[in-house]
Amino acid sequence: MTDLSSGLDPGRELPLADPPTDPGMRESVNVWLSSDDGLVGMPRVSVEAVGDAWDEPEIQVNLALPGGRVLTAATKGSAHERSGSDGAARHLGSGPLSFELVEPFVHWRLRFDGTLTATTVSQQLDHWLPGRDPGDEVSVSFELELRSAAPAWEVGTLSEEAGRVLATQDEGAMMGGPRFEQLVLASGTVTLDGTWRTFEGRGLRIRRTGVRGMAEFRGHVWQSAVFPSGRAFGLIVYPERDDGRPTLNEAFVWDGGALEPARVVEAPWLAFLAEGPTPCPLVLETADGVVEVGGETALPTFKVLPPGFGPGITIEQSIARYALDGEETFGMIERSRRTAELTRS
Repeated sequence: MTDLSSGLDPGRELPLADPPTDPGMRESVNVWLSSDDGLVGMPRVSVEAVGDAWDEPEIQVNLALPGGRVLTAATKGSAHERSGSDGAARHLGSGPLSFELVEPFVHWRLRFDGTLTATTVSQQLDHWLPGRDPGDEVSVSFELELRSAAPAWEVGTLSEEAGRVLATQDEGAMMGGPRFEQLVLASGTVTLDGTWRTFEGRGLRIRRTGVRGMAEFRGHVWQSAVFPSGRAFGLIVYPERDDGRPTLNEAFVWDGGALEPARVVEAPWLAFLAEGPTPCPLVLETADGVVEVGGETALPTFKVLPPGFGPGITIEQSIARYALDGEETFGMIERSRRTAELTRS
């Protein structure tokens, strides 16, 4: 039977019961989801509590829809009670958004009931234009069951070099402390534009607790997906360093059993900003050979990170369509680059 925890302590799944003493400590749960029909994408839905504002956790909700339509929110709300019926901390929530731990490494529940601001990918790319009116507020709700589809991956544990980079270089500060992620299948309901619909899909869930530093952030590529057969992949890679030292480069492929370590040979670095689909293929190398995955963005969103999160970084958070050995699926991609290095197509 597959160990979905990859040997991690189940306590790593529990939200912190008490506020941290470090004001910079961050605790978060976030997910990236797409319906299997490609009509609803959620490229990052998150609750993140920070030590110096513990009672008002930050939330981010992105809904990416066909035709370049985007519904989004990035705000703070009142913290939810963390204790579950058994007295353990099982809830991480803020305002209209909540995550509930049902069973460690197996089952989480996601709920949202609130409003999101309507915008478009084009408007997001024109973020620097002054005087643009905010979009209309749209009522949205969803309740989704997230069940793990592959073992957890703690970044930095699959290769000795990746572990050393995170432990001794600034890539570790950028990662934000210990984190793991886990591919999931999602099912439930979504109410959007006054229409109730069932949701069947897949995606990625992330747990992170630590202090994050972004001053030297140069960009990154982060991708993952699980296919209908159960095959899966995940990767995260940073750009080459100016000082010539190795940077973070770690990946996995999975086809049952334990995660198979891999290294990124080719990654789809963000080079230009486009409203429509853009290629995002990848090549991984494992001990057994090379794995080539075709990819194209399907439901994109963009934003510029606020001051304090690097030297003018533009970030793409999108749903992508991936292909591997005749199978297709939707998965996630997040990639970024210094804004001054990007062009608009």
